[in-house]
Amino acid sequence: MKKVLIVSGEASGDIHGANLVRAIHQQDETVAFHGMGGQQLSAAGVEILFEAQKVSVVGIAEILSHLPDILSAQKILKTFLRQQHPDLLIIIDFPDFNLMLAACAKKLGIPVFYYISPQVWAWRTGRVKTIKERVDRIGVILPFEEEFFTRHGVKARYVGHPLLDEVSIQYGREEFCHRHSIDPNRRLIALIPGSRYREITSLLPVFLESAKKIAGELPEPPVFILPKAPTVSMELLNECGLQELTCSGLEIITITEDRYEAMAACDAAIAASGTVTLELALLNVPMVVSYRTSPLTYFLGRHVFRIKVKYFSLVNLIADNPFVLELLQDQVTDANIAKEIIKILTVKKQMALQLTGLKNVRTHLGEKGASQKAADLAFELLQ
Repeated sequence: MKKVLIVSGEASGDIHGANLVRAIHQQDETVAFHGMGGQQLSAAGVEILFEAQKVSVVGIAEILSHLPDILSAQKILKTFLRQQHPDLLIIIDFPDFNLMLAACAKKLGIPVFYYISPQVWAWRTGRVKTIKERVDRIGVILPFEEEFFTRHGVKARYVGHPLLDEVSIQYGREEFCHRHSIDPNRRLIALIPGSRYREITSLLPVFLESAKKIAGELPEPPVFILPKAPTVSMELLNECGLQELTCSGLEIITITEDRYEAMAACDAAIAASGTVTLELALLNVPMVVSYRTSPLTYFLGRHVFRIKVKYFSLVNLIADNPFVLELLQDQVTDANIAKEIIKILTVKKQMALQLTGLKNVRTHLGEKGASQKAADLAFELLQ
């Protein structure tokens, strides 16, 4: 019986990893999985050795406060590698953490499959050498990544984006409005501040102020939809101002189920930068994208690691066109967000520009089947 250690540190990686596990089990249900992850990997049959939520942080400065958990997770997983000597290590994104594990695995002669590679083409390109030394194969999910890694001598294969298999809706806008007692003629705007503590505390208060401004400037106030990730508590959302604003009369509906149906029903979205922008693209929802991190992390990124990318949102990167407004750090204000959302909703040319850009992104993402193609790569290493 083959044994695999699979490691994910983030919510999206937990979902993609779970689908990969299921795809592998379709070919060989006897493969035993152990690793670090969350509810999705656990539900797919993975024995969880360490909860990913404890180490899921964004930013260089933020890592310091979670260092004890990070070190504890490394110790547990490296001990597993040494004592159990699995047939394969699968790592999913989460580069700084996962590349340390990959180094341990390579010393032990355990093959390493990197599914969903880090964005080294955007920053810290020196890590390509590290990846080449520690990773046997990479399954990349963005169309331009295969050429980048191949050019640097890394064995990479484009498998397509896993979201193409995951993003779907079971019912439409009219049914969504009916289920939540919303007048279907009202405009719906999604508020998506992310799924991590730091993202929510830095973005949600501004998003809520934007909602208030938008409601005050449109002829009829819209309904705001806030899809809540399972890892996010209502207490945190209320601490960031949600309860106070809903009590003031602003109509904000928090959604805990049927997340994609909720997003697809919206006319526009105010979103944190990340995978959610691709989800919105696949659901054909125009958006404005915001990114904020701590001043220290931002300083280190710009001046120490010299991050240089044309765009920071995945939708603009894939389309190679800034059709979505990106707001970074101090640009993330209620006035800037409200101005862009109102423009999307009221200016036909702006809405058309976004819809054309979203269609272009969907075309570039290719075809479905990423999990199965990644499973094929994993089996090549297992055998």
